[in-house]
Amino acid sequence: MKELIQRLSMVPDAYDGFIIGVIKYAEKDPSHVEILNNYMRGNADLKSSDIIKFIIEQPDFHDYSAVKQT
Repeated sequence: MKELIQRLSMVPDAYDGFIIGVIKYAEKDPSHVEILNNYMRGNADLKSSDIIKFIIEQPDFHDYSAVKQT
């Protein structure tokens, strides 16, 4: 998690809400930390919107929504 937080802090347009939101998503499942770190390692020029888009496209993203899908 420490590596992820450092990487998020280095995103040029990072802001507190973005960092907190990504951390909260990563905390939901240990595999999220690894997936996000791997994605960020391979992409040096990422913006916050790129990372958010990546998270939203994850197959389990909607499993964590406040409203359950029926």
